[in-house]
Amino acid sequence: MTKADIVDHIASGTGLTKVETEAVVDGFIQTVIEALKDGKNIEIRGFGSFKTKKRKGRIARNPRTGAQVQVDEHFVPFFKVSKELKGVVNDNLKKKQFPTSL
Repeated sequence: MTKADIVDHIASGTGLTKVETEAVVDGFIQTVIEALKDGKNIEIRGFGSFKTKKRKGRIARNPRTGAQVQVDEHFVPFFKVSKELKGVVNDNLKKKQFPTSL
């Protein structure tokens, strides 16, 4: 599903125009980015949380040349799925993959 698909889906269910809906989606994404840049966590109950994780510096290898490269300590964005969302997704996909009736 792409951002355009999300905008279409939300617009059809809310009565907002696609332009208005895209502004809301863009605003949400920008808010998440700004919060993560400031070192804040975002928690959406029943959905999950956005956080940053610290990665230690290390020595890596260039796969083409085999040369060692120093990778400095850095932060990466991370999304942790809530138990509720994980349960809903797992239950639904299990039903689709393994039907119980023959």
